Amino acid sequence: MIVDKIKKREASAKQKKSNIDIPIGKWVKCEKCKEIIYKDTLRENLNICPNCGHYFRMHINRRLKLVTDEGSYKRFDLDLETTNPLGLEEYTKKLKVLREKTGLTEAVACGTAEINKEKVVICIMDSGFLMGSMGVVVGEKITYAIEQAIEKKLPLVIFTVSGGARMQEGIISLMQMAKVSAELTKLDKAGLLYITVLTDPTYGGVTASFASLGDIILAEPGAMIGFAGQRVIEQTIGESLPEGFQTAEFLLEHGFIDKIVERKDLKDTISKLIKLNKGGIN
Repeated sequence: MIVDKIKKREASAKQKKSNIDIPIGKWVKCEKCKEIIYKDTLRENLNICPNCGHYFRMHINRRLKLVTDEGSYKRFDLDLETTNPLGLEEYTKKLKVLREKTGLTEAVACGTAEINKEKVVICIMDSGFLMGSMGVVVGEKITYAIEQAIEKKLPLVIFTVSGGARMQEGIISLMQMAKVSAELTKLDKAGLLYITVLTDPTYGGVTASFASLGDIILAEPGAMIGFAGQRVIEQTIGESLPEGFQTAEFLLEHGFIDKIVERKDLKDTISKLIKLNKGGIN
């Protein structure tokens, strides 16, 4: 009797088998509204959830396409190899996997470009590469970009997304904070404009250094920005934090950033700020 029931269940399962072909990897779930979104729809909507407006993160290449004039980006040709100062075997393996997966060599891309015909030096970080963490190569690339901005007398624009300094490189990663900040002092003395665009999330040593040093600090809607996480802060001070703490909207209200800019408006906003700085808009 039991065997007969099992056979009936197996036959029933075979009959209900669907012939619909659902492609694997074509859908993504919004972490805010939990809606299932077709990836092509999300891509066409600038990586913004069409249901709730939640901002997904962007790959460096997509960000470049969004904010720079077509064909204008020229990457700085730096032959830099990420080292492994602590001799961590897993770190080397992880770097190899990430390079194959993301098509990037490191967590930042730097070069010259035009934004609505305004020439700039631009750096864009990518969360897909070790959460945009700042290691030696990231620090060196950004430092070189600042030097080029000074040499070419161009405005500097940096898009940040990061979990902070890269702990796999120990104290050397923390030194990048001072190095980049010192170079930005030279940029300031040269009288050149520096714009930062903080995207979700921007944390740790990046927030504590070059992300917060812009002459003008912009942010995308809903971006989480801070040094330590909310839970760590609450445990340290023994108090509950205000609702929305560390969101771009909270920080705008409290004067930490200058403006929240929607993704579709970033290109025009940055170019207008550059023109204003040059005295080119009446």
